[in-house]
Parts: sequence; structure tokens; C-alpha cells
Amino acid sequence: MKIAFIGLGNMGGGMAANLVKAGHEVHAFDLSQEALARAREAGCEPFTAVPDAVAGVDAVVTMLPNGGIVKAVYTADVIGKAPEGALFLDCSTIDLATAREVTELARGAGYEMVDAPVSGGIAAANGGTLTFMVGGSDEAFARAGAVLEPMAKAVIHAGESGAGQVAKMCNNMLLAIHMIGTCEALKLAEKAGLDPQTFYDISSKSTGYCWSLNDYTPMAGVGAASPADNDYAGGFAAGLMLKDLRLAMDGAATAGAKVPMGEHAKAIYEAFVEAGGAGKDFGAILTTLD
Repeated sequence: MKIAFIGLGNMGGGMAANLVKAGHEVHAFDLSQEALARAREAGCEPFTAVPDAVAGVDAVVTMLPNGGIVKAVYTADVIGKAPEGALFLDCSTIDLATAREVTELARGAGYEMVDAPVSGGIAAANGGTLTFMVGGSDEAFARAGAVLEPMAKAVIHAGESGAGQVAKMCNNMLLAIHMIGTCEALKLAEKAGLDPQTFYDISSKSTGYCWSLNDYTPMAGVGAASPADNDYAGGFAAGLMLKDLRLAMDGAATAGAKVPMGEHAKAIYEAFVEAGGAGKDFGAILTTLD
């Protein structure tokens, strides 16, 4: 299959490389020349313009920073430039309204499209073990599998257009809440005289079990290896978590849902980012509890 991949950042670069490993011909585009050079080394064919990258392809995958950019790229450079019948897959994490609007624009022009945001982070993007939460018609989802599976450990149909974005915003709101609670529990154990590793050994095998504790322990030298063991470098940046929490709060306001813990988590990450923590892994919230 011939696939255009637009957006080769920390996540997109590894994803595009895994499509090449699966035997697909990948047309790669990014504004960064360094990213394009890495894509070439991974076996992609680099392009310097989106319309050229999408010409003649079977599918277009986008991994872009926000909804405004997603809409601009599709309306100006993808819709009407990609061949009739091409499948569009937007793997960006964006607001629900824009996701649905772009899908409607694509469908109106005769294309099928899915929103397919991901969970798993940079390591999973590089390793081909992402979880894709897919919104779109049954037909579009069936077609999307061949593109998504080489990058995934799981590809789940969440529902109609926009359902993937709903799943992503709910998942990451829950993750933010879990991470803050995990950090508070580890610090409380330490300050109350319990060795944090002993607390980990107990809680990770009891009702405190959660991914933030068991698989991504946010305290250096305790539990599972994570960015905490590298001064919180790499991993999932706190600034990106704040972006996702803001999307979740916007979604909650639109849906009329009460999310007091989500609101509090957003406030905590806002304060951390404003204090200069945007580039630190989101587990670095633990450092605010010293």
C-alpha cells in the first residue's frame, strides 16, 4: 500500500518507520528537515510539500499538534489533492468539534475518514505497540485496520466520527488523575516513614494497582523504570498532558458533564507548566510535593 504520513515528530517518526517495516511505501512530510532526514533513513520517501506527498496514495495519515493545523492541512493540501477513494486517518489528539468537522468535509468530497488518536507514548510509537481509539463508519474502520495494525498492539472501534477523540480525552483525564494520586501516595509514604519501594511492593499488588504506579513509577529508583530515573526527561511532556486536559474540560463543558477531579488535575498541571515544567515528563508532578 502507498501511504502518505504527514507529521514526523516524536510520535509520527516512529509510526511512519513501522509502516515501512510492514512493507508499505511511505511518502513522508514534515516542516523539519531533521525529521525528514530521519524518515529517509527509516526508508520513507521524503517530500517538501503535502500535495506532492499525497498524490497517488491509497491512504493519508496525519499526526499533527492541534485542531487548527489539522483543519488547515486537510482543507488546503489533502482534500482534493489525494486520489479519489483514498482513506484519511487523523491520529492527532484534537478537539471533538474539529475532528467531526474535518471528517464531514472529507466525506463531502467523497473520501472516507477516521479519527484515530493513540495511547502509549514515544516508546510504543517506536515499538509498534500503540493503542488506537478509532472513530468512524464501519466501512472506514475496516479499511483503516491495514494501515493501523503495523503500528499497534490494539486497534479498537470506539464508534462513529469523533468517538476516538472522546475515548482519548476520557482516558488521558483518568491518567492525569491517577498520576497525581500516585505521586501523592508515594510522597506520603516517604514522609510518614515508610520506604517508598516497600509501599510500591504492597500497593502494586493490592487495590492501589494502576498503570502510573505499576508500569511508570514516577519516583526515581522505585518500582518500574520511567523518565523519573532520568530526571523526568523524555516520556509524555507535562505540557502535552495539560493540552489533553484542556480538551477534556472543553468536552465536558459541551456535554454538560461534571468532572471536578479533572478540573483539579488541570489546575495542578497548569501551575506546573507555568512554573517551567512544560517539557518535563508528566510524572514530575511528584517534585512539587517536596
